[in-house]
Amino acid sequence: MESISNLLVDWYDRNKRKLPWRTSPSPYRIWLSEVILQQTRVSQGLAYYNKFVRHYPDINHLAAASADDVMKLWQGLGYYSRARHMHETAIRIVREYGGCFPATYRELVRLKGIGPYTAAAIASIAFGEPVPLVDGNVSRVLSRVFADSTPVN
Repeated sequence: MESISNLLVDWYDRNKRKLPWRTSPSPYRIWLSEVILQQTRVSQGLAYYNKFVRHYPDINHLAAASADDVMKLWQGLGYYSRARHMHETAIRIVREYGGCFPATYRELVRLKGIGPYTAAAIASIAFGEPVPLVDGNVSRVLSRVFADSTPVN
């Protein structure tokens, strides 16, 4: 009998969407996608992600931008504190880490606007740290796999 993890990985390999942050596992692009996609559908967030990458191709460009310019690009996504925190964190990473993202979950989660899920995504995808990523989608899949009727919210 095939393991659940193998079944899920096989399903993912067959059904995954081609998304730009998956082709380049840079911590900056993973972070950018995670911040944009909080409270936002991929169909809407993808255009914002592409716009941000065009304007700010790396953390140094984002940190050098004015807060007003970042907020203008963010317009329409809502939850404007995410954009402010993202900009402040970019400045901090450039100043305190020389423009290089901290490579561990423990360091990442200390940064403003980077919560447990986003820190785990960056640490595991960009740096290979074995940190579990459990969000609402993962919880829903697992509740179906195990026929658990406990609400995931």
